[in-house]
Amino acid sequence: MSASEHKEIIVRFEEVSFEYGHNKPILDEVSFSLRRGTKVTIMGQNGAGKSTLFSLITGALKPESGGIHISQGLSIAVSRQVIPRSELDLTVRAFFEKCFTKKVYDIDPRIDAVLEVVNLKAPKDRIMKSFSGGQQARLLLASALIQDPDILLLDEPTNNLDKAGISHLTQFLIGYKKTCLVISHDAHFLNAFTEGVLYLDVHTRKIEQYVGNYSDVVKDISVRIEKENRKNAQLAKEIQENKDKANFFANKGGQMRLVAKRMREKADMLEEEKVDVRKEDKTIRSFTIPAQPEIAGDIISITGYKVIKNHKPVNRKANIVLRKNKHLLLQGPNGIGKSTLLEVIAKAESKDALIAPGIRVGYYRQDFSTLNFEHTVYESLVEVLKNTEGRIIETEFRATAANFLITSEMIHTKIGSLSEGQKGLVAFARLVLQKPGLLILDEPTNHINFRHLPIIAAALDKYEGAMILVSHVPEFVSQIRIDDVLDLEK
Repeated sequence: MSASEHKEIIVRFEEVSFEYGHNKPILDEVSFSLRRGTKVTIMGQNGAGKSTLFSLITGALKPESGGIHISQGLSIAVSRQVIPRSELDLTVRAFFEKCFTKKVYDIDPRIDAVLEVVNLKAPKDRIMKSFSGGQQARLLLASALIQDPDILLLDEPTNNLDKAGISHLTQFLIGYKKTCLVISHDAHFLNAFTEGVLYLDVHTRKIEQYVGNYSDVVKDISVRIEKENRKNAQLAKEIQENKDKANFFANKGGQMRLVAKRMREKADMLEEEKVDVRKEDKTIRSFTIPAQPEIAGDIISITGYKVIKNHKPVNRKANIVLRKNKHLLLQGPNGIGKSTLLEVIAKAESKDALIAPGIRVGYYRQDFSTLNFEHTVYESLVEVLKNTEGRIIETEFRATAANFLITSEMIHTKIGSLSEGQKGLVAFARLVLQKPGLLILDEPTNHINFRHLPIIAAALDKYEGAMILVSHVPEFVSQIRIDDVLDLEK
């Protein structure tokens, strides 16, 4: 690839505005450009419109105003966050066939090649929904790669991936020659290959374009905020001095009133020179997940479980008892059966995992299927509060919603219309209102803004009921007290 080709602009947004309905503006006269062969990260708060930006690039959504210019003949492919429900019953082969508008006759060797890239062995006649969350993440990634697009759009590609999967993907992207845009909250992953950042500011609804990786951008923003604050402090001092002089001269009367008027005008001019300091992403407030009151004795006993080896279930014995204040970490590579084990425990479907009578189970699923997507956020939170308390406690309801950045506008939005990150915050708000005796968490860091993660880790660390956790993020797990580890591979 020549230097001139490398520098060619292939995507250009010119004063693009977009909103959902009339109440939900996302982008306000946004302009930026992307050059061929660059690797760019899209960052911003949950709900800022990162996935919307992808839909505008692919043409799935149209802007209200402004222009989106993409070089003619370029192919675009998106690695989605989740497999659509309509595709969960497809075989692996049919899932990949759907990636193409025309029939591909040599699809099997292409599937083999792309599964090797994502480091996954998957029989082509196996049904998609039978794969684990981590395996589905690899299949979603492979579905974009098999199209060999000119522009590759990756939406949270590290979600559900184990350490080996993330390492594999990182090496692939470092060597990738085409244009790539990535939405991710994983700073370490992004720093390995990113050359630029598009930052969606949820407050101004503008996009800020930076050169460098995530760490460079954080540094740039910090320097800029400090500079803007210094400038505003200096201006505030001058404004106050002019106002004080204006008051002094106004009291003298006569010609001095004209001097006072000029002083006030100068103060007004200086006021206009003040800059809007960039607001940082809001973080959720510190919170506690209260444990079910008056729980005692053995909360759950696990005497056996199944793991998946070579696509077949294998029975294993165990001797695990969780009482109050005991935290268990479940480990193992993608596809070994961690999510399946959590599900059978949560639904009380295994005779080898017995939960004591009367124990409330709080279950955070990585696909958010414990949430009713047709409910509004209000209905979802009220439902759990009524089931726990038998009534709505308005103060508790409102305080919990505010803690998780659930605004008055968001409260009446359907769960299905929220971003994946916002669904995660609603799921945590429900756990707080539910006050479970047993807390089961399957990849609770997925889709969540990295700023929120230390606050969530602190809440889990302090949780006083019994807890079972699955997470592939070592930095997150290291902040939580773990009393026992069950490694399904051993």
